Amino acid sequence: MTTPSQPTQEPHDTLLSVGAMSLVDHLQELRRRIIICLIAVTLTSTVSYFCAENLVKIIAAPAGKLYFINPAEVFFTYLKVSFFTGFLAALPVVLYQLWAFVVPALTKTERSLSFLLTPSSVVLFFVGILFSYFFVLPAGIRFFLSFATESLQPMFSLGEYLSFVISFLLPFGFIFELPLFILVLAKMGIINSAFLSRKRKVVLVLAFVVGAFISPTPDVFSQTMIAVPMILLYEISILMVKYLLRK
Repeated sequence: MTTPSQPTQEPHDTLLSVGAMSLVDHLQELRRRIIICLIAVTLTSTVSYFCAENLVKIIAAPAGKLYFINPAEVFFTYLKVSFFTGFLAALPVVLYQLWAFVVPALTKTERSLSFLLTPSSVVLFFVGILFSYFFVLPAGIRFFLSFATESLQPMFSLGEYLSFVISFLLPFGFIFELPLFILVLAKMGIINSAFLSRKRKVVLVLAFVVGAFISPTPDVFSQTMIAVPMILLYEISILMVKYLLRK
C-alpha cells in the first residue's frame, strides 16, 4: 500500500518566504542606519552645546546685541542652536548612510553617478548657507533696521532672531542644489539646454512664488532675496548643461 506523498511546497510560497526574509533584512538594515544617523546627530549636537555661546555670537553678528525676554529663553535657544549646528555637522554622515542604503539597488552607472552626487550635494548645501549668512542675511537685517526711528528702536529677541536666521539660512542650502538637480536630469536625457531656455519665463515666475512660500517674512524684499539667486543658479545651470554636457 502506497503512502500518500508529502505535499510539496509551492514555488510561490518559497518566493514569498524569501521575499519576506529579504524585507526583514532590508528593514533591519534601514533601522541600523537610522540609529547611526541619530547617534551622529546626538554626538555633534552635544559637542555643539558646549560651544553654544560662541555659536550664538556668530549667528548674532549681523544684528549686534540681542535680548532675552524670559529666563528660559537662553537655555532653549542654546538647545536649538546646538541641534541646528549638530545636524549640519552630521549631514555628511546622514547622506552617506542614505547613499549606502540605496546603492545596492542601483546599477553600476547609477552607483558611479550617486558617488559623485552625494559629496557634491553636501558642498552645495553648505555653500548656499554660507552665501546666505555672509551676503543675504546682512542685507536683510540692514533693510529691516532702516525702518528704525528715534521713537522706534530695534530690540531683537534672542529666540525670535534665531528662528528668523534658521528659516533664512536653510532655504538657501536647498536652493543651491538646483544646478545639481538640473544636471542630473540633463544627464539622464530628460531635459536639455534648449528646453531650459524655453522655460525661462516660467522659472522667473516660479522663483518668486517659491520665494514667497519659503520666505521667513511676507515682505517683498525677503522674497526677492530668495528668488534672485534661484534665477541666477538656473541661468548657470543652462550654461553648464550646454557647454559641459553638450546637450
